[in-house]
Amino acid sequence: MPADIGIDLGTTKIIAYEPSRGVLFREPNIVAVNNDTGEIICVGAKAHEMLGRTPGYISAVCPMGGGVISDYRLTNALIRYALKKICGESYLKPRVAICVPSIITDVEQRAVVDAAISAGARKVFLIEEPVAAALGAGLDISKPDGRLIVDIGGGTTDIALLSLSGVVCKHSVKIAGNRFDEEIIRYVRLRHGLLIGQRMAEEVKKNIGTCWNFDDDRTFEVKGRNLLTGLPGRVTLSWQELSEIFYDLASQLAAAIQKVFEKTPPELAGDVKSNGIVMTGGGALLNGLDKYFSNRFGLKCTVAENPEECVAIGTGESFSLEGYLRDCVFEANGRLHG
Repeated sequence: MPADIGIDLGTTKIIAYEPSRGVLFREPNIVAVNNDTGEIICVGAKAHEMLGRTPGYISAVCPMGGGVISDYRLTNALIRYALKKICGESYLKPRVAICVPSIITDVEQRAVVDAAISAGARKVFLIEEPVAAALGAGLDISKPDGRLIVDIGGGTTDIALLSLSGVVCKHSVKIAGNRFDEEIIRYVRLRHGLLIGQRMAEEVKKNIGTCWNFDDDRTFEVKGRNLLTGLPGRVTLSWQELSEIFYDLASQLAAAIQKVFEKTPPELAGDVKSNGIVMTGGGALLNGLDKYFSNRFGLKCTVAENPEECVAIGTGESFSLEGYLRDCVFEANGRLHG
């Protein structure tokens, strides 16, 4: 039997999950391209190693922007690479489920489906990210019980209230992991006159980024190019000086969650009060973000187990749940009916 594969085609990573074998593939969502010939040199982890290190004729780029396809050909290459790594040279084409942001358009949906089909999928299904995230986090969304999920990826944050196997209300914003990195790069450039790359900014975020506080005076040394002299430079950052960046972006995410609260039916508001907020996605790992939301809303806020893999796991598990996820899953030739 051909495999059923769930793919989290994120802005920063592509993760594939097969129900019987678990997570089988996890690599950066990067493709290296020869600018002169258009030839694809490498994809995934090898291409990620080239970020910021390529000669002029090579570009290492992400073909996804804000959770949707920005370059069809390169996305096709990524999916094809993932399927080949998982299925090998098998002539049996798999069914593939791919998660998509809540705000995706019909045109963008079709682009995802076409890319997967041309990459070797036999049949393609789409599922909304919050639904996949909830399933991957182990939440039972089949009951008439409101569950609030906040999925913070690389390009988008999807917030949704789920009940009876469907989305009751939702909101999506393009404030997520990459936005935090961009603001760190901007701060270091303006405050210290040092230009750093995205990989360095991500290390800063992981080591001293917080939406709460640390019990110590930890610091992190960043390396880059001095904009005044043009020479290599370095500067030591403290978590305190960056705290305003993280608090500001956390506040914007809280405002997005508030929009979902404002649309929540009264009957489900009490459920949310009891169940609290469940966070998934790589952004959920930002230090203190769960505490910030809990303090802001007066609700319990928990980070799911393996938050970075929740969407991929839920997407893969959705194959066995087609019957009651018919309002959230789409087949390549239209809406799937149970």
